[in-house]
Amino acid sequence: MQKTNKDGYRSRSAYKLIEIDNKFKLLQEGQRIIDLGASPGGWSQVASQKGATVVAIDIKPVNTINGVEYIQCNIISELEILKERFKDQKFDVILSDMAPESCGLKSLDHIRIMLLCEAALNLAKHFLNHGGKFVVKIFQGESDKNFCNELKKVFKTVKYFKPKSSRSESSEMYLVSLGFTGHP
Repeated sequence: MQKTNKDGYRSRSAYKLIEIDNKFKLLQEGQRIIDLGASPGGWSQVASQKGATVVAIDIKPVNTINGVEYIQCNIISELEILKERFKDQKFDVILSDMAPESCGLKSLDHIRIMLLCEAALNLAKHFLNHGGKFVVKIFQGESDKNFCNELKKVFKTVKYFKPKSSRSESSEMYLVSLGFTGHP
């Protein structure tokens, strides 16, 4: 937590996005970005500091960040609200650091995060620009390979990535998908 306070980030996860961006060159000035599971706002901070226009979405409240629009909603049950709000708008990058509240049962936590991953991909299919980028947090388990194969149907490149700032004992990984084609 000391480093986050010194650098001014709201969460340690900001460093994970910085690592992902350094490796895959995701974030650029002028982009339009959706940050799913934005609370407490570390990823939105990093993206907005790169000069992107950021829409932060979470079911939890997020304290105001300069230059970031915040929408409080559940993307699983309120996708229609987002479709109405964004209409025909498209985004360059969709980031998802969503995770369920952990129940301690690894298999159940895996199923619950995979449901969030599916919801994030559904949103990406609606709002991502052709050629867009999608980053989603997963917990490794029995169905992450199937989800990876789903991504490969609609993205040119899909890579697993574990940031050094992730705890080594954690099953947390990120799937980084580049080159959205929009069709299977």
